[in-house]
Amino acid sequence: MGGSENKLTARLVPELYCSDINISKAFYIDILGFKICYERPDEGFVYLERQGAELMLDQIEKTRTWLKGELVHPYGRGVNFQIQTDNVDVLYANVQQAGCEIFLELEEKWYRCDEVHNGNRQFIICDPDGYLLRFFEDLGERSDV
Repeated sequence: MGGSENKLTARLVPELYCSDINISKAFYIDILGFKICYERPDEGFVYLERQGAELMLDQIEKTRTWLKGELVHPYGRGVNFQIQTDNVDVLYANVQQAGCEIFLELEEKWYRCDEVHNGNRQFIICDPDGYLLRFFEDLGERSDV
């Protein structure tokens, strides 16, 4: 994508610092199915999209960084990124086959939201730098939980 066809729409896009852009890029593209919207290889930067979820990867020390403190592995402590997918079972099989670090096995979980419960079929994996990625498929809502 480039030029006028590169119309990104997300209102919030996390930028994840990574230790090796090539390893992270291969992980997100080859295993998780993200697509490149655009990249700046000389700066170690890539903007990715998967089924409407957008994120940026930026290699540390290749370009300027905005860090409030020392960046220590695993990165992203204290946050997990929830990413909706339309077929969580296929994606889960892909990450298992690739030998990814699975933080939470595939499960069905119902979360109370006021008077109803919203269901997720979900799992959590770690990316190469330790960011937690929670992929889920929406199971709808019910009131009988």
